[in-house]
Amino acid sequence: MPPTPKIGDAEVDKLLRHGEGWLEKHPQRELITKRYLRHQKYLVSDALERLISEEQPEAEELAEARARDEELLEKPISLAEQRLGAVIAALKSVNASRVLDLGCGEGRLLRELLKDKQFSEIIGMDVSHRSLELAARKLRLDELPTMQKDRIRLIHGSLTYRDKRLAGYDAATVVEVIEHQDPPRLAAFERVLFEFARPRSIVVTTPNVEYNVRFETLAAGKMRHKDHRFEWTRAEFQAWATVICGRHGYQCRFLPIGPEDDVVGSPTQMAIFTRK
Repeated sequence: MPPTPKIGDAEVDKLLRHGEGWLEKHPQRELITKRYLRHQKYLVSDALERLISEEQPEAEELAEARARDEELLEKPISLAEQRLGAVIAALKSVNASRVLDLGCGEGRLLRELLKDKQFSEIIGMDVSHRSLELAARKLRLDELPTMQKDRIRLIHGSLTYRDKRLAGYDAATVVEVIEHQDPPRLAAFERVLFEFARPRSIVVTTPNVEYNVRFETLAAGKMRHKDHRFEWTRAEFQAWATVICGRHGYQCRFLPIGPEDDVVGSPTQMAIFTRK
């Protein structure tokens, strides 16, 4: 006879069964899950992780296509390459050796980190299983020499849940990620990274919405990526970062990435947080 499922597992299975086809895509799926499991809060994280992992492949493929659209938009100014170069330079400036790349996607930054011997331990984390699979394939993890392979690891996880695996690192990078978060979830992201993981340095990049008027192919009032939940002005980004510094004991400096315009600034804005 097959083993009898635990009561908790049965509750999660029941939730996923009733929510099949709609709950995994619902913008309030976290709130719905918490309310359903309000008497068994320890099951919430498991249920949400299963919801995320059961997202339709078509949705992930659509997200990839949208990411390609954003890359094509920025390609004339080679912004992706400039962004990676700026992040690597920032990590070197703070003498980071053990680095987390949070929201690593298909592993572009990870590939650059692997090329530099300064980075002795590299962790790439993403909420998408498919992205992690693509990263492993593009990095050719199975073919790496043992010494290289020992330097890098890919893990599945969410930026809005406390994760003990993230503690104790020199630096964390969050490259073009925060704008994909719903604004109400930024508070959870802030605590996970700045309060609990608390690396010595944190590098965050995000689009500067003021620069969008300089993209000829971008319609007025549109964001660069259909999955962006927001895009901040320079003042908004700096205000957000300044509040975080006050709460969590960091100091911050801001740098532009890409060609600078006297009126609208640069296309990407970067904040380098260092613990006081």
